[in-house]
Amino acid sequence: MVQIEVASLFDYTMKGQWREILEAYKNNPGTLEAKITKAEDTVLHMAVYVGQTCLVKTLLDNITEDMSLTILNVQNLKGNTLLHIAAELGNVDICKDIVKRDPGLICIRNNEGETPLFLAATHGKRDAFFCLHGHLQSQDDYSLCRKSNGDTILHSTISSEYFGLALQILGLYPHLAGSVNEDGLTPLHILARKPNCFLSCTRMELYERIVYSCLFVDEVQEEANDQCNNRADTDRYPKNYRTCMNFFSLFKTALKVLTTGKDFNAATDDVENDVSQKSYLRREQAKKEKRPYRFPPNWVVVIHFLSLTVKILLIICGVGVSWLAKIQRKKERHMRAKQVMNELIERASLYMYDDVLGRNPHAYALQHGRGNESINSSSYMKKGNFKERNIESPILVAARMGVAEMVESILDKFPVAIQDADTNNKNVVLLAIENRQPHVYRLLSKMDLIKESAFRQVDNQGNSAVHLAATYRNHKPWRVPGAAMQMQWEYKWYKLVKNSMPPNFYERYNNKGQTAKQIFINTHGLLVKEGSKWLCNTAESCSVVAALVAAVAFSTSTTIPGGPNQESGIPIFQGRTAFKLFALASLVALCSSVTSLVLFLSILSSRFQEKDFVVDLPRKLLVGLTTLLTSIASVLISFCAGHYFVIEDQMKVAVYPIYAATCLPISFFAFVQLPLYLDLTSAIFRKVPQRSYKMFSP
Repeated sequence: MVQIEVASLFDYTMKGQWREILEAYKNNPGTLEAKITKAEDTVLHMAVYVGQTCLVKTLLDNITEDMSLTILNVQNLKGNTLLHIAAELGNVDICKDIVKRDPGLICIRNNEGETPLFLAATHGKRDAFFCLHGHLQSQDDYSLCRKSNGDTILHSTISSEYFGLALQILGLYPHLAGSVNEDGLTPLHILARKPNCFLSCTRMELYERIVYSCLFVDEVQEEANDQCNNRADTDRYPKNYRTCMNFFSLFKTALKVLTTGKDFNAATDDVENDVSQKSYLRREQAKKEKRPYRFPPNWVVVIHFLSLTVKILLIICGVGVSWLAKIQRKKERHMRAKQVMNELIERASLYMYDDVLGRNPHAYALQHGRGNESINSSSYMKKGNFKERNIESPILVAARMGVAEMVESILDKFPVAIQDADTNNKNVVLLAIENRQPHVYRLLSKMDLIKESAFRQVDNQGNSAVHLAATYRNHKPWRVPGAAMQMQWEYKWYKLVKNSMPPNFYERYNNKGQTAKQIFINTHGLLVKEGSKWLCNTAESCSVVAALVAAVAFSTSTTIPGGPNQESGIPIFQGRTAFKLFALASLVALCSSVTSLVLFLSILSSRFQEKDFVVDLPRKLLVGLTTLLTSIASVLISFCAGHYFVIEDQMKVAVYPIYAATCLPISFFAFVQLPLYLDLTSAIFRKVPQRSYKMFSP
């Protein structure tokens, strides 16, 4: 084909002039094989990219069978065929049309070693995945589920957080639960590196936690596979009608339960797909044995009705639908991640390190399928086996990332996991302490057998748990701002670990001859300096304001509105409500401002040692801010009460809005200082620190 024809095809494609492309094809059938972009895409590649399903079908229907096979095997610069692109975009219609013509295209790999089945799973295209899975000649062929680096579709779906699809993949390919890529990572390793997918590592405010607890998520909701030629029922109506349709669906379900007495969670959806009924029933039976219901099964309709009622009430109270949907998605993600975690732990043989399948992922693929010659098997062997690469076990990764749910589940299933240690001889306890993971540490401290053994372990540098608790790293782990607050939590964490060590635990020196206290002083020196500077700057600023308020309060308290009676010396307005309010407010303003000034000056003259940041300095700052806020409010109240006497009687009613506006400055000040005030209050009374996972960097 001449260069000018290629340029014309490119222009037609970019402008969406598909009729002209059809005319060009009729004049020259070879146009479909021409690569028209720098990425070596053909016209059909571009048509699939932009979703021109009818055009692709029309072109494929009008060419010969031999030419069709040639065109369908054309790969672009990345090695992707039309089926790769259709699977990646989730275009089920094109996938069905292509695999009917040549089922062998499912086995073709791109430059990354990815099959169309792999791409569909990686991008979460469930319908396309099950469509391709249904056309496999051998559904026990595990080689199509891997790419060149050993990652499986289970690795990819978990990494992309498509947990619903990951659950279905575990049902279809159960042996993938223990698969290992060339880096020695299993799917459980990938899941352990996603702490924000678990409740224990998710930061939520009080009102969010309340709404979170009121929402219900069916644990087996994602288990129902959609047929590869149909769409979900929710696509039959607009999204804003979903609540209404859920309401009608609830009554339909209730009627079915009342008339038939059967549970509405039937197993028909999975049976309609490519998963056998026997496999489905086996998985459901395992779930029932593993996890008891929180309520009787016949109460499901009632529970769903209450959940829907709570949502309606929240919407009526002004809570946005989008905000509720965000909380709902967050809870669904947590539930799905936990389901995947339980399935992986149940199926995987984490502690059979001598298993050849752990050392050679390619051998794993060959055992469970015929494999594919295009994969370079030597790439799996170049880094040695699982032990030689010193890969952290999943429980160590979970402890370092703070996933308490995974640590607990692994210890329940494999108690021997408590003996795991990384290359620095740090076990679960030491990693949790070093990385400031209070949820994991609190879980482990409640297990007496673990506390007697694992808590006494030291790393290869001779550091005990207390040494690691005393070591400070550069990142800010705690859920409070400012160096002073970070220092407060650091000392509390150090004391918490030290006081919770098992009986007869003696303080020891590490290999450098350092005690835990020496390490704490050395590593926290800069943090102490920064915290002291912040406290001094805050105290200086507040003391200036407190001194100004004290001066105003003193002059106000010595002034009598209206003056005294010349004969008796008694104030003229004595006994009136406004005068009593003025006298009381001016006295409170003077006392509180002087108290605030004294407290801030005492902060400036403090020693700023490590232990002073725990209670002494934060308490002074908290009380100082409280008294300063009280003094400012009292000054404003005394001003309004004194000013009330100089207003004429006919204007006294109209002046109340002005007095209300006078309170805006103190309201603004209180609003600005509220986060700091709450952080100080929480830090003083809370014993266990709160971890900030947003600022955590592994």
